[in-house]
Amino acid sequence: MILTDNAKVVLEKRYYKKNDLGETIEDWEKLISRVAGNIAQGDKEKYQRYFKLLDSGDFLPNSPTLMNAGNDLQQLSACFVLPLEDSMEGIFTTIKNAAMIHKSGGGTGFSFSKLRETNARVRSTNGVSSGPISFLKVFNSATDAVKQGGTRRGANMAILSVQHPQIIDFITCKEDTSELNNFNISVGVTEDFMRAVRNDDDFPLISPHDYQIKEIVKARDIFALIVEKAHKNGEPGIIFLDRINKHNPTPLVGEIESTNPCGEQPLLPNEACNLGSINLDNFYSEEGIKWDALKEVIYDSVDFLDDVINVSNFPLPEIDKMVKANRKIGLGIMGWADLLFQMAIPYSSEEAIDLARQVMEFIDYHSKVRSMELAKLHGSFPNFKGSIYDDMSLIRKDTKLKWEDLKAQIKENGLRNATATTIAPTGTISMIADTSSGIEPQFSLVYVKYVMDGEKLIYVNKHLKEKLEDAGIYSEELMEKISQAGGLAHLEEIPQDIKDVFVTSHDISPEWHIRMQAAFQEYTDNAVSKTINFKNDATPEDIKMAYELAYDTRCKGVTVYRDGSRHFQVLNVGKKINEEKDLPNVKRSPRIRPEITSGITQKIETGCGHMYVTINSDNQGACEMFIQMGKVGGCASAQLEAQARLISLALRADIDIESIVRQLKGIRCPSPMWNKGKLVTSCSDAVATALQKFIELNKINEISNINFQTENNPNPEVEEQAQSNTSIKTCPECGSVVYHEEGCLKCQACGWSKC
Repeated sequence: MILTDNAKVVLEKRYYKKNDLGETIEDWEKLISRVAGNIAQGDKEKYQRYFKLLDSGDFLPNSPTLMNAGNDLQQLSACFVLPLEDSMEGIFTTIKNAAMIHKSGGGTGFSFSKLRETNARVRSTNGVSSGPISFLKVFNSATDAVKQGGTRRGANMAILSVQHPQIIDFITCKEDTSELNNFNISVGVTEDFMRAVRNDDDFPLISPHDYQIKEIVKARDIFALIVEKAHKNGEPGIIFLDRINKHNPTPLVGEIESTNPCGEQPLLPNEACNLGSINLDNFYSEEGIKWDALKEVIYDSVDFLDDVINVSNFPLPEIDKMVKANRKIGLGIMGWADLLFQMAIPYSSEEAIDLARQVMEFIDYHSKVRSMELAKLHGSFPNFKGSIYDDMSLIRKDTKLKWEDLKAQIKENGLRNATATTIAPTGTISMIADTSSGIEPQFSLVYVKYVMDGEKLIYVNKHLKEKLEDAGIYSEELMEKISQAGGLAHLEEIPQDIKDVFVTSHDISPEWHIRMQAAFQEYTDNAVSKTINFKNDATPEDIKMAYELAYDTRCKGVTVYRDGSRHFQVLNVGKKINEEKDLPNVKRSPRIRPEITSGITQKIETGCGHMYVTINSDNQGACEMFIQMGKVGGCASAQLEAQARLISLALRADIDIESIVRQLKGIRCPSPMWNKGKLVTSCSDAVATALQKFIELNKINEISNINFQTENNPNPEVEEQAQSNTSIKTCPECGSVVYHEEGCLKCQACGWSKC
């Protein structure tokens, strides 16, 4: 596999092994040799197959496998679900276990549905419960304190049943986007609830503690609130719990209550799954898809993922036991949009939908054929008896693929893996493979990256570049124009047949996004990670349509995102960036402080005494900070003055306030102190708290290093009308633009991911 410059950056930063001095001691060949050798466990034939599989770029496993296989950690799974019981011991045991998983590089999902509602009686203490939302905040704070294997922050999913008495509080709990930012949240929706919505019926909210009806509400009111909040900032999502459990392969073992952080992997409590993705971009030929080659890669990929289970070091014995009892794997895809580009098939077309079904059925069928063959060699997964395969309820269409014959073979020989297929996020591994993410359309076809000396590099989708070169119209100037426009749709220089095929996420209507998700879901054991993108002017009615269509088309869940709906999104594709001031990676001088500023002063209790934090603004936003505590001339006072000066410098240099908060928040000292119900862990943590409060009070949008106005349009009202529909945030690590995809926030340039 030929590595692009971006792939090399991602590998160097996140995957290559380093020595004690932090020096890189691996390259691509050494990495895949390490991984293949570890998974093959001394089998030379397997080692050769696995090395070739990885080196071709036809398949890559999830990031923890690439990072940890053959290293001391040896934790190879990406996603876990932990049980959450309604007791203080159970809750804090789960927090401890989640911290261990985050430390090892995994993400966690939880169902908070068993926790009794606020003010419910607690007999053991003769007190009352604080409710699931308060404990959700405790989980979020614990995640803040754990850096995930030195590679990323922990990511979580929180799910609450729609019939829980505190469902309204849950739906609104992320209204303040500075809160609970380590969690994605989704409402667990039942068939009864959806019928009540359709029929405009009442719906009971039932206590999980005593099973009594606590309130009767209108189902449509709850549904409307979900829609309203999702329209506002993309959350909550919806998980169709009854539908997920209808396809639960081991119903006798337990009920599925939650998913992993991005929603594509429903799991039983104490279960994990290791994932990997086939790069469909590599299987195109002029005659069509190379089906025989794809079949061979499916077989090798299933073998690889099954062997990952054998060599993984799971963080808890309960997880080890559950994983090896079910042996779930999740084989998915990436490069779908790039495959469509090569085949000249528009994403939003019946031809693309039909091809999606055909491709995923092929992968699903042959992954189960191979799993059945592995069962003949090594035995079925231990919980096979009583599974949906044991009683022949594996339902698939009787197409030219011989599903009925396969059912009979599974009945006779068993199945090695309880699930075989998952469509997972592929943010960084698709960057390594130089292809599109998962089943998502391309978010942008041309994007700009700035390097340290200020040089501007333009990255162009390889298939678009080839097509434009064939048409004789490729030029740097045209690429710059595409970058500024955000797509091809309105460029007269581009032939219509190219425009029809090379579409981006916002060129595609939400209906086609959902239909594509549903087509892949039809032949996927687990679920599908996908973001349904909406333009900024989408209405709540549009969001409602998406949720209902996802339900009607048998999706297992749905995540929507209306462009620009979060206040911190400040860069718009299609705008001209002020190239002197706004280059993310160019060294700059802070702006001059004006003679007059205005601001607020906050008093915060710390373990060292009363702290007074003043934050002032000029006409471009926050510009300076003053901190006062104790007598002038003391050591603490000097340290705080230095901190305030550096923060002021950063603010006037247009550094994102939230980036400053992340650096300061959670720093600990020997004297923590409670302040207004929240623990202040140090003076630096108090400063972070003051900055967060400043954001809340001012409702600011100017929190990043990007200027909203173009050179030619200084009028804010005109500029607002002229905005394109692809607002995005800047990456906290490299300053490049990031975007919403596969239920997560990602950076194309350096591989950073919020999840």
